[in-house]
Amino acid sequence: MISKRLRESLDSSICIRDIFEEGKKLAAIYGSENIFNFTIGNPSVEPPAAVNEAMKEILDTEKPLALHGYPANVGHPEVRRHIANYLNGKYDCHYTEQGIIMTSGAAAAIVVIANSLLDNGDEVVTFAPYFWEYKSYVETLYGKLVPALCNMETLQPDPETFEAALSPKTRFILINTPNNPTGAVYTEESIRMVTDILKKKQEEYGHPIYLVSDEPYRKLAYDIEVPYLTHYYENTIVVYSYSKALSIPGERIGYIAMESCVQDYEDLIAGMTASMRYLGYVNAPSLQQKMLLKCVDASVDISIYQETRDILYHALTEIGYTCIHPDGAFYLFVKALEEDDTKIFVSVQKKKKFLWHRVPLFMDRAGYVSLIVYRLMLQKEVCRHLKNYMTNTRNKGER
Repeated sequence: MISKRLRESLDSSICIRDIFEEGKKLAAIYGSENIFNFTIGNPSVEPPAAVNEAMKEILDTEKPLALHGYPANVGHPEVRRHIANYLNGKYDCHYTEQGIIMTSGAAAAIVVIANSLLDNGDEVVTFAPYFWEYKSYVETLYGKLVPALCNMETLQPDPETFEAALSPKTRFILINTPNNPTGAVYTEESIRMVTDILKKKQEEYGHPIYLVSDEPYRKLAYDIEVPYLTHYYENTIVVYSYSKALSIPGERIGYIAMESCVQDYEDLIAGMTASMRYLGYVNAPSLQQKMLLKCVDASVDISIYQETRDILYHALTEIGYTCIHPDGAFYLFVKALEEDDTKIFVSVQKKKKFLWHRVPLFMDRAGYVSLIVYRLMLQKEVCRHLKNYMTNTRNKGER
C-alpha cells in the first residue's frame, strides 16, 4: 500500500509518461511510422558525432577503476572547473569550480535545490503554463507550487499575477526560458520586471528569494538571444541539462551553477552536496561528466527543429488554430478551437492515432494543447491529417 501523499499525487497528476508508453504500445501494433507521438520531449535530432567519439576515447584510454569509481558527490573537479571557465567566457560570469555541482540532469538538480531550501509548507512560484513535473518535484519535498499565469496573448510573465503569487512563504522562483510547454523565450523586459519585483519583495520579507533558472532549452533558440539571468539578479541559481542540446536525455547529465554573490552561498553548497546523498543520487554519471570535457560547447543542428516548427506552425494557423510563434525549444502551444477541448482532442487521438497532452492553466480558461516539433516528414504527415480532419468535421457541421 503506497503512502496517502503519493496516492493523492498520482490521482491528480497528468501522466505524460503514461501517454508516452501508450504510444510505444500502439507503435508495436500499427508500426512506428503510423503513430504520431507528441507527448514527451524526446529529441529527434541525432547527437553531435563528438559525443560518441568522446565517450569511446574515454573508455579506451582511461583506467576502468578510476573512470567507473565514485567521484565526489558534486562531480569531478576538472569537469566542474571546465564548465565554470566555459560559462565565464560565454556569458561573462564569475563562476568557480566550487559553484558548479554536477547532477543527473535538470530534474535531479531542481529536486536537490528543493530539498536544500524547503521546509514543510514553503512555497515555490512558477510561471504558468509550466512543465507539469514541477508540481511533483516541489510537493515531494513538502513544498507548495504556486502558479502565476502568464499573459496568454504573449506568453510572457504578467507582473500582476506574479506579484500576487508571492508571499512571505516564497523560498524560490522556478523560471524556464525557452519554455516547456509554450516555446516562448522570455524577453529582457520580462526578466527585468520579474527581478525588480523580486528585489522589492526580498527587502519586504527580510529573507532571500532565489531565482532558479531551469535552462535545458537554452541552446534551442531561433534567431533570438536568451537573457542570462545572473546579470539581472544576484540570487540566481542556474540549472542546466545537456539532454536537449546534445540529444542525450537518457544519459542524465547536467549541473547546478551559482556565483559566490548568491546569499548564503557556502550553506547552499553544503546543503546541496548533502542532498545529493540524502536523495540517493550520490553523484552524476562519471562517464558523462568526462565526456563534457570535450563536448561542453557542442550542440545538435537546431535548424532541423526550426524548419519543422515553421511547417507545423504555418499549417495549424492556416487551418484556423491560434498559436504564438515560438522562439525556442521544440514545442508549439495551440489553443483549442472547441469549447470542450478534452472531448475533441481525445476524439482526434483515437481516430487519427495522434498522441499529445493537454496543458492545464489552473484558471477558468479554454484549454490548450502542447505539440512537440518532431521529424520533418512526420510533421508534413500530421499536417495533412489535421487538415483533412478539420475539413471533414466542418463539412459535417461539427467543428
